[in-house]
This record gives sequence, C-alpha cells and structure tokens, in this order.
Amino acid sequence: MKKWMASLCVGVLVLTGCAPDFGEQEEEAIIDENLDDSLQETAIIPKHNLSEENYRVLIDSNLSQARGVITNQIANRVDIDELEEGLRRHSKEVFDPETYYFQEGQYLTEDILYDWLERYDEDEEPLGLNPELGVEAEEEADEVVQEAEQDNPKYLSHILEQNYLTKSNDDVVELTGISIGIAMKSVYRFQTEIGGPYYYEDISEDKMLSEANQIADEVVQRIRQIEGLENVPIMLSVFRESSQSSLVPGNFVAKTNIPGDRASIDDWEEINEENVLFPSENGRNTYADTHATLVDFETDVASYFPNYVSVIGKGFYQNGDLQKLTVEIPVSFYGKAELIGFTQYVYGLVLSGFPNDYQLEINITSGDTQEALIVRNPGEEEGFVHIYH
Repeated sequence: MKKWMASLCVGVLVLTGCAPDFGEQEEEAIIDENLDDSLQETAIIPKHNLSEENYRVLIDSNLSQARGVITNQIANRVDIDELEEGLRRHSKEVFDPETYYFQEGQYLTEDILYDWLERYDEDEEPLGLNPELGVEAEEEADEVVQEAEQDNPKYLSHILEQNYLTKSNDDVVELTGISIGIAMKSVYRFQTEIGGPYYYEDISEDKMLSEANQIADEVVQRIRQIEGLENVPIMLSVFRESSQSSLVPGNFVAKTNIPGDRASIDDWEEINEENVLFPSENGRNTYADTHATLVDFETDVASYFPNYVSVIGKGFYQNGDLQKLTVEIPVSFYGKAELIGFTQYVYGLVLSGFPNDYQLEINITSGDTQEALIVRNPGEEEGFVHIYH
C-alpha cells in the first residue's frame, strides 16, 4: 500500500478583508529513510480546514491519475460538479472529516478508465463495461445502427475515484478508504455517423439501476485486483445524470459499503435526493411551498426593479426536505449606488420572506459578472452580504 510522509503546514486562509498573518511558515517534510524509495512521497497536510464539515486536502504533486477524463465523458457541467461534491458528501458518513484526509484518485488511471468506459467487444475491447452494440456500425445501414444504439445504449458515463487517508503518530499517511462514484446516463445521445444528426434515447431509472448493479459488481472485483486496493474499504455510489441541457444536476440514487475483506456487493441503500429548478412544472407541483416563496419574492423584486430578467431558483432536497436554495437575480445596473440599494432591498426580503431552516444563497448578477452575494446558513437569523468591487 502506498504511503505518504506528511508534514504540517499553515492552514488555508479565509479572506475577510483583513491583512493575513504570515508569521507561521510551512515546516519541511521529514523523509523516513526506512521506507522503500519507491513508496516515499512527501506531502503537506493543511493544519486547518475551511469548516468542520470539509476534508483537509492532501497537498502534494500527485494530481488525479484520470485528470480530464470526466470532462470528456459527462457533457453537463452541473453534473460534473454534483458528482464530485456529492461523492464527498456521502463519503463523510463513512470517512469522518475529523479523521480522514482527502486526495484525488491515484489508482484508476486515464488508460484504465477509457478501457472500462468503452463498449464490450470480445475481440478488441473486452474490458468495456458498456453493452456490446451487436452490429458492425461501419458495415450496416443507418437505420440498423440506430436501432442497435437504441436497444443497447451506453449506460455508463464515468467512474470517479476519491481517496481517503489517515495519519499515524509518526506522520505517515496511508490509504485507508476509497470512494467510487458510478455515473449513469438518463438520456443516451448518439450519432449513427460522424457529422450526422443526434438521436436521443431515454433510459428509465429502473433499467439504469439494473445496469448499474451489474457494472458496480464488476468494478469492485477489478478494483480488488489493483495493487494497493486489495483490502481497502470501499464506499460506492450510483449517480443518475440529468439531460445535457438541464440547468440543474442529476442526483445520487443508491450507495453501498464494501468492507476491506470483501470483493462483492451485499445490498444497496436507497438515496432520496433531488435537484429542482424553479420555476418549473416539477417545482410547482411537488414543492409548492418553495415555489410560492419564490413567486412572492419575484413579485417584490419586480416592484423595486422592473427591468430585471427573472428569478431563477435551484433547490437541493434530501428525503423531501429542502437543504439548500440557490437563487440567481440577473439585473442591469447603471451605477454602484443603484447596486448597493438593490442589494440592501433584497437582503431585507431574505430576512422577512425566507424560512431559515435551510441554506440560502442569492447571487445578484449583471451580464456575466457577479455583482453581489447574500448567504444565510440554516438556523441563523441574519446572513452575510458581499458586494464585489
């Protein structure tokens, strides 16, 4: 198992407008000469994290071994962010941020992932985890290829690895946990020929889960064959992507834990999460209270500033309860005083019109520029306001 020599360093500075104190400097890493040269790595562990809920991230030269693959495989940027952040969120239930350090994946390399994400082909790509097409695309008519693609969509988009490490008393950190996120499509987009039109095939959640279960079993067995991962506990979760044009990301639907002495999955735990766009039919019909709050808020905004575009809300729900609401207000301003006055007005609406049992974030924008930010954490009566200069 690969080990890293860790040194302690000054923590991350949270900028609050005050001059930072640079009196405390980073300490040099001490190399343990008793370790094999091939296993020695120096790293820095931040002394502080941004909050008790965040992991301290191991700072070293080892970036993800599959860096960039995710952007080539998942078309929607909001899905990429939710897959990465959501996997860390679910990992906290297994790997406590007070004990574990975070590092980008070091074992599933770019070459491994691209092999696994291909279609299965007994002759050319036996490692592919997506279904075999069943026809030779270059030898068949477009209609035949289209039907084959629809019958055998590529369900699997990406496999995300995150590493979790603990530190011993002699400042050696080693891998003691790994999280795997399996990203599955809800809509399969394909072409029958290069430059031709795109076709779309919807994938039901039941079918996606059936395929994900088989893929996950195979992934776990392959992970156990990788040197260094033979006996490491695995937290594995399935993510259902949104459509490519969606303004809100998909969501995690299931997760499971595999002990270090196992190479198979026993059972799954259902995850009840949803990202909801407001205004939308789903938001209005399913989450009527949040919809009504945003309608009233938009009416009040319009009474102050009638030339704004619209209010766009994005809600994150767990087990039917709103956990975070992010609101964007695009407005064109003609001066700083106008911006300040509008921000003050919106902040007043926040205090009087929004419940404080979930995290609220309001972004006031002008074109592509963010002009102001309002944040209020759950349980707090007041919030934080920042106007950008």
